[in-house]
Amino acid sequence: MASAEKQPMVVGIDDSEHSSYALEWTLDHFFVPCSANPPFKLILVHAKPTPSSAVGFAGPGAAEVLPLVEADLKKIAARVVEKAKELCTSKSVHDVIVEVVEGDARNVLCEAVEKHHASILVVGSHGYGAIKRAVLGSVSDYCSHHAHCTVMIVKKPKIKH
Repeated sequence: MASAEKQPMVVGIDDSEHSSYALEWTLDHFFVPCSANPPFKLILVHAKPTPSSAVGFAGPGAAEVLPLVEADLKKIAARVVEKAKELCTSKSVHDVIVEVVEGDARNVLCEAVEKHHASILVVGSHGYGAIKRAVLGSVSDYCSHHAHCTVMIVKKPKIKH
């Protein structure tokens, strides 16, 4: 099966433990068992917030703060990408496309699905309760309703003590 024929799988990545777990779980279940010929083309997508959305204010002083915030967001994005690439390499998964796209994660991931004609979108779950999810809005919840593909939400199991 040539690479061009493989179904694209988009995996949303960020700097959370939930995202790392979702990527690792996906690699272990879909790529490692058939490393010679994985069934999907792997595309990792990191949504980098805009500086103005990260700061959350405008007006006097914002112009001085935004370049500093932008620099921090670029560093975070570089770290997220590097960590994801290292995880893929450690699992002998080398055929990976990585994209960093500025914007709200919900829109960025749904647009990546459209752009790549993905058959599966994988996102990690932070496991928010109903109230927090209603206030913050869940990326996984949004994508499960708006992405035009199968959405797999990977939730890290709670460790029982």
